[in-house]
Amino acid sequence: MNGSIKSRGMPLNGIMKQAEASMSNGQRHRQLTLIRVLRGILCLVTLLLTAFMMLIFLAPMTTLILRLFSVHYSRKATSFLFGIWLSLWPFLFEKINRTKVIFSGDVVPREERILLLANHRTEVDWMYLWDLALRKGCLGYIKYILKSSLRKLPIFGWGFHIFEFISVERKWEIDVPIMRKKLSAFKDPKDPLWLALFPEGTDYTEQKCLKSQQFAAENGLPILKNVLIPKTKGFCACLESLRNTLDAVYDVTIAYKHRCPLFTDNVFGVDPSEVHIHIQRIPLHEIPTSEEEAAAWLIERFRLKDQMLSDFTALGYFPHQVTEENLSTLVCLVKSLGVIGLTSLFMYLTLFSSIWYKVYVVFSFAYLTAVTYFDIMPSPVFSSVKSLFCSKKML
Repeated sequence: MNGSIKSRGMPLNGIMKQAEASMSNGQRHRQLTLIRVLRGILCLVTLLLTAFMMLIFLAPMTTLILRLFSVHYSRKATSFLFGIWLSLWPFLFEKINRTKVIFSGDVVPREERILLLANHRTEVDWMYLWDLALRKGCLGYIKYILKSSLRKLPIFGWGFHIFEFISVERKWEIDVPIMRKKLSAFKDPKDPLWLALFPEGTDYTEQKCLKSQQFAAENGLPILKNVLIPKTKGFCACLESLRNTLDAVYDVTIAYKHRCPLFTDNVFGVDPSEVHIHIQRIPLHEIPTSEEEAAAWLIERFRLKDQMLSDFTALGYFPHQVTEENLSTLVCLVKSLGVIGLTSLFMYLTLFSSIWYKVYVVFSFAYLTAVTYFDIMPSPVFSSVKSLFCSKKML
């Protein structure tokens, strides 16, 4: 191709425009080769197998046995053990796939309790928030508000449940009691919390954008090009329930260069070449307390986000880039080998050891399936008995 372009005498700016046009039409950053396919399949099988065995062997211990004594320590154990597994994903993105993750905006502190708002450009946005959370020591404490159908995914549905993600039907009449009940369980200030919310409610497409623009025009709202009009009720419910226990709200804007990736693009390492994450830390006192004013504040934030994404398209970067620590290759390898080694041990115990391990696996499978299907988490029975005993003694 380059030879034919050169023979026609096309100027350099013409070549650049042609390259930009091809990328905007969906050309992959890297070619999908047989090696990439095989490597991607190997990575995906490893991730699924390690997730399955760790959930089967460890989840009942952290989310059932330990939770009977303490919700706080149950969450800490779950965060630590399964946060190590989650760190395999940033390792895949940044070290194996060689995707550059570029941060800009505010340098945020570690281990804050925050509500995180992000645009939803594609189906894998939420995975790249793990790269930020890992650097801030909150990878195991990040929780998402996601559509309920995702809980039906094999293996991952179990993981979404033990991490206490909030599943919604995207019908407010159905979702409001579920959200309030779930949010009430996150008020303990001793528990680090990153509650991630995508206010658009769905990922961005041109067709959805046209519908959003029509709705905005009919209701006197800003006409947005790069994001959808945000749904405000979920945001207001989160603020109402958690305002007194949060440190800040993070307004996160995610952009890709040059093509929005699909899940398979991530697995095979063909896209994205760069992920740009812009963070603005907003103290709670700057956000209105009334629902109407908070809703207007959120819509204004998305108007600014839309402008920022337009500028990114023109410039290729967000302003005020900051330096975040790079992931240590050695630490990533140690964690990966630790997870793989643990998985190998669990597989050996299941296949070649005592019959009781097989019984435990069957019990664990049934337990995870049941609690995920019925969306329940065990309560700390012993503390309830103690409080009941104390109340009777006072009487």
